[in-house]
Amino acid sequence: MPNHPAQNHPPAQGEAYGHTAAQGHAPTHGGSIHGGHSHGNGGGQGHGHGHGHSHGPAAPVSRHLRKVIAAVLVPFAVAVLAGLVVLWPGGTPGHQDAHSGVGFDRPTFGAKVTKLVEVDCSDVNVRQPPSGSPGGSAGQSGGGAGGAHGPCRKATVEVTEGKGAGRTFTEVVTPDATRTYEVGQKVVVGYSEKAPRELQYSVVDTNRDVPMLLLAGVFALVVVLVGRLRGVLALVGLVISFAVLTLFILPAILQGSNPLVVAVIGGSAIMLSTLYLCHGLSARTSVAVLGTLVSLLLIGVLGSLFIDWAQLTGNTDDQTGLVHGLYPGIEIRGLLLAGVLIGSLGVLDDVTVTQTSAVWELREADPGASRRTIYRSAMRIGRDHIASVVNTLVLAYAGAALPLLLLFSIARSDVTMVATSEVVAEEIVRTLVGSIGLVASVPVTTLLAALVVSADRSRAASAAVPAPAAVSAASAAVPASASVPAPNRRGGRRRKPK
Repeated sequence: MPNHPAQNHPPAQGEAYGHTAAQGHAPTHGGSIHGGHSHGNGGGQGHGHGHGHSHGPAAPVSRHLRKVIAAVLVPFAVAVLAGLVVLWPGGTPGHQDAHSGVGFDRPTFGAKVTKLVEVDCSDVNVRQPPSGSPGGSAGQSGGGAGGAHGPCRKATVEVTEGKGAGRTFTEVVTPDATRTYEVGQKVVVGYSEKAPRELQYSVVDTNRDVPMLLLAGVFALVVVLVGRLRGVLALVGLVISFAVLTLFILPAILQGSNPLVVAVIGGSAIMLSTLYLCHGLSARTSVAVLGTLVSLLLIGVLGSLFIDWAQLTGNTDDQTGLVHGLYPGIEIRGLLLAGVLIGSLGVLDDVTVTQTSAVWELREADPGASRRTIYRSAMRIGRDHIASVVNTLVLAYAGAALPLLLLFSIARSDVTMVATSEVVAEEIVRTLVGSIGLVASVPVTTLLAALVVSADRSRAASAAVPAPAAVSAASAAVPASASVPAPNRRGGRRRKPK
């Protein structure tokens, strides 16, 4: 007759089936497995079971490995905290000509459009281009006194905030203006104290509080509905990132601190707080942190090398020039490298966390897999991730610099000359250096995670093997009746020993 499963045999006296729940292994001595759980009964003892696979957070690693990881990350966290304390700014510094009204450096207040009338452009001293010129706006609807180009409009704007609340001024809107107004529309006005009274206020932007807040609310709602608790933690991490950026990184750079040092300390603080907040204080998260640190170090070294080698100044747009003019002590080249580091940090977190989770899940799925097998399997996942992440980063930079690319696409210059000009070369260096760091983070993080889970498994296996003396003592303590197979319920025959 065929052998029957061991659960059909009553356990002999003193014999126990299975392992305790703390071990979580498949049962021995004929224990049964149901639905991924291992069950076993002990004579006169309670019922125990263990999970055969992961149903939640990753299994914790051994105490020894936790000490090794802490020995690396705790000093780093202390150094980051010390850097925050030493470089913490007392606020945004002023300059000699505070609120000069130049560029962005002037106070702004809320206002609203109260009246809008059409006027002849010649009456408001607006000269329109000829109808056949490329910059003309022929074909627009109009037909007023302005001719084929359409009429001009005069908007009456009332200041609603600040000491000048209640004052009104007029703003002329030309037919080819990109910004248009409506009666009742809220706008933002800039105030220049040194200008003549009738020219002190001017419209600088449109008030977008309502659509921006609504979009932020929809974003938060979607994140919470899909991510649940993890989504809430992710939003908290986003708030922390924004706080570190606005309260530490930007003011510290304006105070004259080295932008690269500030970016490293601020980026590290963001990384530590958001990763551990969103993914928990575990060895798996710590490995992701280590992989991110190594990749950031590589990005910093390569960025510094190629920015110096290519002689990039970082002063390639009006905003940078304005900042340098108002705060001459800021190192613009360091600001460029700091931007590369901070821009790469968000994508690095995604890559390192994904790869670490892949290694942990592979180990849980096959606890007996070797270190090399786990590494190769995780790298197959990582290669797919590399292809998508690099494309994402390149497209992100290209989208941000799209107007610049349009200008150079119509430039009457050689392609090589355009690509090596400082404006374009800066974006190329930023993209390629960040991409190299992202690609390198995959094998680095995967290797670190494979080493950790393999070393932990090896130590656990060594601890689980009993000593020879213990085995002999255990054998002597087992009664003779325990080694006799239980009778078969059906035919009374004993099962042949294996």
